[in-house]
Amino acid sequence: MAKKQMIAELDERKLKILTAVIRNYLETGEPVGSRTISKYTDLNLSSATIRNEMSDLEELGYIVQPYTSAGRIPTDKGYRLYVDSLLQNKEKEVEDMKNVLIEKAGKLDKLLKEVAKLLAANTNYTSMITGPQYRSRQIKFIQLSEITENQLLAVIVLEGNIVKNRMVSIGEEIGKEDLIKLNVLINTFLQGLDTSQINISLIKKLKEQSMGHEEIISSLLDEITAVIEEEDEIQIYTSGTTNIFKYPELNDTAKATGLLNAFEEKSQLETLMNVSDDDITKPDIIDGNENNEHGIKVYIGAENQLPEAKDCTVITADYQIKEGVYGKVGIIGPKRMDYEKVVGTLKNFMGQLDDIFKENQEDEKKKS
Repeated sequence: MAKKQMIAELDERKLKILTAVIRNYLETGEPVGSRTISKYTDLNLSSATIRNEMSDLEELGYIVQPYTSAGRIPTDKGYRLYVDSLLQNKEKEVEDMKNVLIEKAGKLDKLLKEVAKLLAANTNYTSMITGPQYRSRQIKFIQLSEITENQLLAVIVLEGNIVKNRMVSIGEEIGKEDLIKLNVLINTFLQGLDTSQINISLIKKLKEQSMGHEEIISSLLDEITAVIEEEDEIQIYTSGTTNIFKYPELNDTAKATGLLNAFEEKSQLETLMNVSDDDITKPDIIDGNENNEHGIKVYIGAENQLPEAKDCTVITADYQIKEGVYGKVGIIGPKRMDYEKVVGTLKNFMGQLDDIFKENQEDEKKKS
């Protein structure tokens, strides 16, 4: 039976009950009764009504009663419908988000470049701004596919629709039905988690229900950990780099060359901007104001981690597009810079960025 025909065969209520049976069975490994489902779903149906629906599902071949007076467990046909429905929804979700991100990426790219340009023009110093980074590394979806007898392809989708592909070597053969069940299992257990939440107890349950494929689970978890912890390449935009020549103390050939070279090296710019600073949301006291919502920080002379900037001051601020998605804005100039003007300008620009991002989020809510 074709996928769409199978899905069309069940009404919404039966599909929800089947989904509840499968998820509960995956979690407990025990046959699932109607009373459990009445508490598990949001259908607000009586146990008797659910029993009737489960009887229909059994007649259709989606669940089976392993022995008299027991609850039901999913059949291969039930697993197949569940996985097809799951993949169909996830593929559409990822595709929709991909289109939105592509559209917004171009706009955001232009916006950040314009912000860097305007900051440099308004302060007469050099400006820097990073592209957005994702603080969250939660798992949205995982798909295992067979490539060869000894290799699986793991497509790992993280929060923010970051897609990572990893090859998982296996020393055992795995049948198609077992692979389907493994996909259901790992998504049921791992969706919405990051590495800090993948504990020994969860791993034990995963392996217990892996149908003898503990080695695959171990290899997959290793790849997931590596993917979540790896750093994405950070885009950094600069403007006004020649402004440093306006200040005699930085106009020395060696100093100017060192700074200009630093602007050409992404790793040095990351150091200058302190992009690896984990303390992003901790407020500093600026101008006696403890409510420093944009995390404005001032690094003077030797406080800068980059030797080429020892005669400079760097002032940075944080922007946040939405929860878990953030970036940094920075201004670099001589130590005798106009601190009041730079901090005031940064605050003004950060406020405008907040308004833009807030409007975008409100537009997204209206469209959804």
